Amino acid sequence: MRLDRFLATVKVGSRSEVKKLLKQGVVMVDGMVVKDGKTQIDEDTAVVTCAGQALHYQKYYYYLLHKPQGVISATQDRHKTVLDLLQPADFHPDLFPVGRLDKDTEGLLLLTNDGPLAHDLLSPKKHVAKVYYAKISGIVTEDEVAQFALGFAIDGGETVQPSELTVLSVDVPANTSEISLVIHEGKYHQVKRMFQAWGMKVTYLKRTQMADLTLGDLPLGQYRKLTAEEVDDLKNPE
Repeated sequence: MRLDRFLATVKVGSRSEVKKLLKQGVVMVDGMVVKDGKTQIDEDTAVVTCAGQALHYQKYYYYLLHKPQGVISATQDRHKTVLDLLQPADFHPDLFPVGRLDKDTEGLLLLTNDGPLAHDLLSPKKHVAKVYYAKISGIVTEDEVAQFALGFAIDGGETVQPSELTVLSVDVPANTSEISLVIHEGKYHQVKRMFQAWGMKVTYLKRTQMADLTLGDLPLGQYRKLTAEEVDDLKNPE
């Protein structure tokens, strides 16, 4: 990696500020002053300091976000995106959301720049569990529970894999239900389309868990860094 890119990546300063620091001779690589930003270094092994302060390079970043409604699960959009919720110190241009939650859906969303991990988490072949809580317009019965356990066809000729539907409560006079649903894939608007196939409508949707990650007491609209143990568990599930 070029030294100037390394310095920008570890948030030493803007591109112009990095140039000034290099020119001032306050940047050292393995004990030697380096003023040329084009100098190639091994970002994993080089000992880089700026004005005597050691700089540490981190290749991958992992954030657990409690996504609110009204925010787009994208890296760029004319509307507010999930990356706009990050503080400047935590923002990195190669971050992206792992999968997506609809604009009107709340809940757990993982932000990272680790492409291989994101691929594994989203691959239906890996059977990574995603847990949702939903409010439904309609009465969900044991018939639907049994059908969800088998898998069925939704609109567009697609078929969903078997899932685990649990009825949490039913309000017959109001014609509403509350449910928990565990799925292992991530088709476009999948949960909404699954209930649509049975003549019902999802009126509120929240993802509460992905793999072993849960929201815990993380406030709506806030995020936190994953612990090293959580990252290891995602990469090496039992």
